[in-house]
Amino acid sequence: MHTKNKIAAVVVSALVAGLAGCSTASSPDTASATPANQDPQLAAQYNLDVTKAPAENFDLSKFKLNLPMDDDKAERAGKVMEIYKSMLNNKEKPFSQAQWFYTDKTTGAMVFKAPNKAMTTPNSKNARSELRAMLSDDYSSPKNNFTVASTKDAEKYGAIGGHMSATLAVDWVSTSGNYKKGGAFATVIGQIHGSKNEPLKIVYRKLPGHEYGSVYWNYETNAKGDEYKFRHDISTDVFGQHGLRKGSAEPTDGIKLGDIFSYDVNVEGDIMHLTFTKNPGQPNQEVKKFDVNLAEGHLKGDKYDQGYANDWMYFKAGNYNQCNTGSAGCSNNGLEAGDYAQVSFYKLNLDQ
Repeated sequence: MHTKNKIAAVVVSALVAGLAGCSTASSPDTASATPANQDPQLAAQYNLDVTKAPAENFDLSKFKLNLPMDDDKAERAGKVMEIYKSMLNNKEKPFSQAQWFYTDKTTGAMVFKAPNKAMTTPNSKNARSELRAMLSDDYSSPKNNFTVASTKDAEKYGAIGGHMSATLAVDWVSTSGNYKKGGAFATVIGQIHGSKNEPLKIVYRKLPGHEYGSVYWNYETNAKGDEYKFRHDISTDVFGQHGLRKGSAEPTDGIKLGDIFSYDVNVEGDIMHLTFTKNPGQPNQEVKKFDVNLAEGHLKGDKYDQGYANDWMYFKAGNYNQCNTGSAGCSNNGLEAGDYAQVSFYKLNLDQ
């Protein structure tokens, strides 16, 4: 029985990979300009070695990585850079990429950076530096993904449910963009992706001029067939408030750039349990929890939502920059102009 299927506890210590020409654990000069938390005690607190590549600090044995650049492998010519799971786990050549994925030289954090415009995956306009869970070595196999308990023939998948948790800080989000668009000034830091739609996207968004940003999560209604065009996100606030516009009041219950917080996503049976923690381990720690039945459908009365039973899913974590130069109206004037997003992970665990 796969119900919880704990195949291996991935306590993310990892990105080992050998891609020719890639640097090992060095961060770009532009990173020093970001408002990231630069307390050197964080390395000791989270047991991170600032001299090592992400692969040596974290276990990414069940992940592949996408980076916002053209792939240099012949079989992927013209596509976005993909670091295969086998590359990430090549202990001989610990993988890092000096601009988009590296170890912070002060804190030891695993840093994901993504510009406002770059090579993207086929069905997205947004650049990303992001991990994708891979439960199998065969990308097309059902064993590569998980499902919920109510799914017919659930045993053919790699797992029923799964548990991913992270401790992180958002260091920077783009300051350009259209205030009327939710993607402006925002990045997605954790996901569950289905075959087409996404039952979970965890978002951080901070408006220019605000000291505090907001953390919220989106459930994309799983509309299918002729009703696919009616799919949309249902947003739930955690810390701060989604949908803020120019002139909106400061979300003082939110989270500042560089502040450390955590999320925990645990799919058991049919239920997705979400736990968010602000100021983890501190006297002023604040915890918020939410539960969603992924199999049930019709969330909050949406008549087109069919739920995610009989669908396959996978976890993602990192930095999926929502500030694109198209629909979000963001500029692309380079890192020096602040046209990028940056996220630092101090912990990442996958139990599946």
